[in-house]
Amino acid sequence: MGAILVTYKVFPEGILKDFEPLKAEITKILPESSKIEGWGEEPVAFGLVALLVQIRFPEDVTGVVDEFEVELGKIKGVSQVQTFQIRRTSRDY
Repeated sequence: MGAILVTYKVFPEGILKDFEPLKAEITKILPESSKIEGWGEEPVAFGLVALLVQIRFPEDVTGVVDEFEVELGKIKGVSQVQTFQIRRTSRDY
C-alpha cells in the first residue's frame, strides 16, 4: 500500500523564537495511522516564520488530510493553516 505525503504550513499568531511547544501540540493531535516525516521553517515577513510539517498518511483513509488541517487550526496560538503540498508515494507505509 502507498501513502500520501502532505506538507502543511502553520502560521503562528505572532513571532515565535521556539517552535518546540507548537511541535509538541501537533504531535499530540496526530492521527494514529499517520507519522511525522519532517519539520521546517519558512520566513514569511517582518520576522514572522511559518512552521512546515510533513505528515505521512495511509492512502486508504479518506478525509484525513482535510480533517487534520482543521485540527491544526484549532491549536491555541495558530492563526492559519495551509495545505502546502500533497503527493503520493508508492513506498510502503
